[in-house]
Amino acid sequence: MNILRHYLKRQLSLVSGMQIANKGKISEKLINRISVRTPQNITQKSNNVLKFNMISRNSSNDITKRLHNLLPKTASNVLFPLQQQRDLHETSSIPKKRVAFRKRRNEHQEKLAENGYFTVMAFATAEEYDLEKLLIALKTQDLYEPQRFFNSDDSRENEPDVLYAKAKYQVGKEERGLYFFREGTVVMWNFSDMESSNMLAFLKNYEQDSYDENIVLDESEIMFYNYSKENQTAALKNGNFYITKSENDNVLERYTFSNAMSLSVKLGIWEASLDKYVDSMAYVTEDLKQGNKIKITRPDMLRKTGELFALRHLINLSSDLLDTPDFYWDREQLENLYSQTYNYFNISKRTRVMNEKINHCVELADLITSNLNDIHHVRLEKIIIYLILIEVIFEFIHYAERYYG
Repeated sequence: MNILRHYLKRQLSLVSGMQIANKGKISEKLINRISVRTPQNITQKSNNVLKFNMISRNSSNDITKRLHNLLPKTASNVLFPLQQQRDLHETSSIPKKRVAFRKRRNEHQEKLAENGYFTVMAFATAEEYDLEKLLIALKTQDLYEPQRFFNSDDSRENEPDVLYAKAKYQVGKEERGLYFFREGTVVMWNFSDMESSNMLAFLKNYEQDSYDENIVLDESEIMFYNYSKENQTAALKNGNFYITKSENDNVLERYTFSNAMSLSVKLGIWEASLDKYVDSMAYVTEDLKQGNKIKITRPDMLRKTGELFALRHLINLSSDLLDTPDFYWDREQLENLYSQTYNYFNISKRTRVMNEKINHCVELADLITSNLNDIHHVRLEKIIIYLILIEVIFEFIHYAERYYG
C-alpha cells in the first residue's frame, strides 16, 4: 500500500495545476478533493488550510481521463468506482453536436437582410403548371400584372413555358416579381414569408400532380440579391446575385438566375423522391441479405421499376439538367450567368450522383424481378407436373377398368 501511495503522489504531481488535498490514507474521496488552484475559486481560509470549490468545466473529463491513464490498473480500480468509470466512458463517447447548416445559413441571411439585400425564393410545388389558366387568374386577382412569356428553347413554334409577372402594389422602394415555370416551379423576387405562403396557396388551383407540402418547403432555395455598381455587369459573387439597374436588362438577368434556381429545386424534389424509393425497398434488400422469402409481388415490382424509369426519363430527357437551354445560344453574357449559377448549385454533380443511384436501383430491381420470375416459373412447372401426374393416375384407372373391371 505504501508503494502504491508513493507512486500515486509522483504521478499526480506531473499533472499541471493538480495537488493532493490531504496526506491521509488513500480512499475514494481522494479524487473528489483534487481541484485546480486558481485565484477565482479560493473562497475562504480556515485553520491555515485553503479550501477550494470544485470548478465544473468541460475539460474536467479530460483531466480525469489523464489521471486514469497514469494510474496502474489496480489503483485505477480503487480510485475510480465502477459507476464513475461508466459515466466517464459514456461522456467521452457522446459526439459533439455540430451547428446545423440551416441555422448557420439563417444567421447569414439575417445579416444580409440588415445590409440592404433582398431575397430570392424558389419552390417546386407540382409536376406542371397550367400557365394559360394561371395568366387569366392573375388578371382576375389584379394583384400581379403579367409582363411577358419566355421560351426556354427560344423557339416561336413551341408554346411559352415561363411566365413573368410583377406586383402592382409596391411595399417599399424595391419592386417584387415572379417567374412561373411550366415544369411546376416558381421563383419569387423580394417576397416576404407571408406573401410567398399566400402565393403557394394560390397556385394549388393550377397545379398538376402536386407535391407534398413538407417536401416543397424542405427542398426550397433562398438566395439574396442586390444591384451591381455602375459600369459593372450582372454577376454571382460570394453566393449572392448582383443585377444591373436597367429594368430592360435585369428582367432577363433575373430570369437567368431564376432558371438555374428552378432546376436546383426541381432536382431537389427528384432527389427526395429517389430517397423515398430507396427507403421503400429497404425491407426487400433485408430479405435478400437474410435469405428470406421476398415479400413483394410481381405487379408491385413492375410498378417500382416503372417509377425508376420514369424518374430517369424526367432527369435525362425532359429537363435541362444535362445541357444549356437554347435560350442562351446567342446571349453570351446571360449564358455565363446561367453557368455560374448552375455550378453554384452543383447541379451537374448532383445529376451524376442521381443517375448512379438510379443505376444501382435498376440493378436491384432486375435482380428481384429475375428472382420473382424464377419463382413464378417454378410454380408453373410444378402445376404442369401435377397435371401430368393426375392425367397418369386417370389413365391407370381407365386401364384398370378396361381390363379388370
